[in-house]
Parts: sequence; C-alpha cells; structure tokens
Amino acid sequence: MRILKFGGTSLGNAQRLRNAADIVRNHTNCVVVCSAMAGVTNALEAVIISWKQGDKTRAFEQLKSIEENFAHHCFELFVAPASATRVIEDVQAMYVPVYELLGADYDPENDGKVLALGELVTSYIFNEYLRESGTDSFLMNAMDVLHLNGQDEPDVEDIAKKILSLDFYSGSGIYVSQGFICLDGQGRVSNLKRGGSDYTATLFGAALKADAIEIWTDIDGLHNNDPRFVPNTTPVRELSFAEAAELAYFGAKILHPSCVRPAREYEIPILLKNTLEPGAAGTIIGSQLTAGGIKAISAKDNITVLRITSGRMFNAYGFLKRLFEVFDSFRLPVDVVTTSEVSVSVTIEDDTHLEALRHELSKLGRVSIEREQCIVCVVGDVMPHVSGVLEKVEPFRVNMISLGASSNNITLVLPQENKTAALLALHALITNSQFQKLQPCTPLQA
Repeated sequence: MRILKFGGTSLGNAQRLRNAADIVRNHTNCVVVCSAMAGVTNALEAVIISWKQGDKTRAFEQLKSIEENFAHHCFELFVAPASATRVIEDVQAMYVPVYELLGADYDPENDGKVLALGELVTSYIFNEYLRESGTDSFLMNAMDVLHLNGQDEPDVEDIAKKILSLDFYSGSGIYVSQGFICLDGQGRVSNLKRGGSDYTATLFGAALKADAIEIWTDIDGLHNNDPRFVPNTTPVRELSFAEAAELAYFGAKILHPSCVRPAREYEIPILLKNTLEPGAAGTIIGSQLTAGGIKAISAKDNITVLRITSGRMFNAYGFLKRLFEVFDSFRLPVDVVTTSEVSVSVTIEDDTHLEALRHELSKLGRVSIEREQCIVCVVGDVMPHVSGVLEKVEPFRVNMISLGASSNNITLVLPQENKTAALLALHALITNSQFQKLQPCTPLQA
C-alpha cells in the first residue's frame, strides 16, 4: 500500500489531472489524497468573506464562478461530452447545499462546509476520470474516517479503525480521497488548516502502515534554499525526518510542518516527487541521518519577537514555568527561545492577541516587541559550520540565535527586510561544504 498525495497545482487543469492519473495507474494498491484544484480554496475563502460582510449577491456570484470553472475543466478533461455533462450535473448537485447556506445569515460554524467543497469536487472529478478511462477506483470521503478528538487532534488508530470498517475497503485497490478536510471534535465539518493535505496523507499512511508516502508537487523535491529568492538551488536527495521537520516548520513550502510526525512515528518514508517530471529522483525523507555538511536553508516571514526582562528571573525557581503558562493560556505556540540571566526572548507567528499577551507578560517583567522579523533555519551537520554561519549573517542584525538540541540546525532571527540577503549569503556555505559529496538516493520502487 502506498499513499499518493497530489497538491492543488498538480491537479490545476485538465492536463495536470491527466498527468496525475497516469502516475496513479502505475499502482494497483494505493490511496490517492487530492487537494483542491489550484486557486479554489482562496476563491472559497473570498466567498466566505463576502457572506460574512452580508453581501450575499457577491457571495453567490463568486461561488457560481468557481462552479463554472470546474465545468470548463470537465469539458476539457473528458473525451465523451456525455461523460462531461454527467459529471458536471453531479458537481452542480454538490453545490446546492452551499448555495442554501449562503442564502441564510452568516454562521462561522459553516465555514468548514464551504471550504470543503474544493476538495470534495476535485476528488470526485479525478475519481470519475480514472473510472471513465478504464481504471477501477473507489471514492472515499475523508470526513467518514478522519475525525478529530476532544482536543481537536487526529488519532491514527481511530482513522485505521474507520477505514477498515468501510464496506468497499478491501485493503487492496485504488482509493481516491480528500486532503485537508475532516470532522472536528464536535462532529462539525472542519479542516487541518492550510497545507493540511500533506498531513492527511501521512495520517492515512500511518493508519494503513503504508510502504511509502508520496507527496507530488510541481517541483523536483525539497530544494537546498528558497528558489523564489536564491538562484541555482538544487534538490536535496536525502533528509532525515528531524531535518525535514525543521525545514518544513521554518518555511519550506513543499512540505506541511505537521506531516512529518506520523511518518516518523511509524517509520514510513516520505518521497517528494514532481508531477511534471515523474522520473526525477526527488527527495526521500527517512529515519537515516546522513552526513554531508549543511544541507538546506529555509525561512519564515511575519515573525514577532517578544523580550521579557526581569531581575526576578535570576535564580528564581518557577519563572520560566509562569512565563510559558501565559503563552499556554493564549494557546499560542512559541517557535524560538533564547535566555540570559535576566531576560527571555521568544518568537511567535500569530500576533492576533499581541496587546493582551503583552499585558499578561508585563506582570513578570518589562516587555519589548519587535515585529516584521523572519526566522532563517540552517539544517544539516551544522556543528563544524557554526562560526561560518555566524560570519555570513553578521552584517544582517541578527536578533536571536538558537542551536538545536539535536545539533542538526541553527536558527536565526533577523529583520524581514534582510531575509533575501541572508539567504544568498548563507547559500555559499552549502556549495562550499560537503553537501556536494552526498550520494543521490535511490528512489523507492513501487
């Protein structure tokens, strides 16, 4: 059993859908996890905004535009016009409950139902195309099997139990499902947040004890730097789960941060593959830690730094406990932490409740805030290169430095305006380190 996850750009038009179907046909036993077609989730979010603002007419028009766009792709995808018409009629029926929702007053509890439409329609069209072109496949509704618990967290054993209980699931065959969407702890339609389709794929992989989880995008694996800002980046052929988790959490867009954990726990390799070049090696992520100097660099924007300074911190038992209880009360994750004798610096990404957070933290000491910062994460065998990293970033006003406990990453916090220059400067460490001595991995065989 394999899990094949296709991102929105890999399903973004009729030709991309055909390419993905060709990849699926190379397998006889797999679960296919579909994201919403590229741009659809953003468009559905715009529908919700119009609905929330009370502009129902605009919300209807926006939803109609999404529906028509799907119809256009169907006519291009299916060879037989009758097949396209049948699928479009089925899709139109899927829209009816959402149009009914938009006719009523806005209720935030229904946001999930609107957003789920993208994955539900895309996966239905993809499954029908497989069947129409001669491939037996079964459509599995992710909301039948992926239910969050009381803490709004997924449970792998529960997912496995629910999949195995489905009447049509025999443990062998091609099954098409949706990423991102689920039911929350109260049984409402919800989702795993942006990029959650990767997470769905690894949860399904863990639940079914898959041989491998393939994440298909439109780029050849995870690159050693951000290709949007740094020229001549190259794919990293091998990464450990720990290295991949660091890169994903701190900005690598190809992989969702949460998705590494289930695969790591159940020791299921993840392959990052390119739908435009299916034969390319891509990146393999597994348990084995390979040597080879600095492997990759990633960055995350829109970071806020908070510094709490207090003379009461020195030799004060329980100070850090009280400090992090404040963040816990706001359910606010902290990315990077550094400490000295009298101060603690932390970074956060969500600044929605920043003023309330400042007020609570001020009870522990003086609080200063710096916004528009970024985190740059350098991953690999970093210990021999610490001085080189610091030398490269010295001109860019680094505010925080943290060396990972596993010694596989250095995390830097600096002004967002200096991000590109820092990424370019640090990239020289990759080309000058032992990175090029790594042997390309041999892709796992289907």
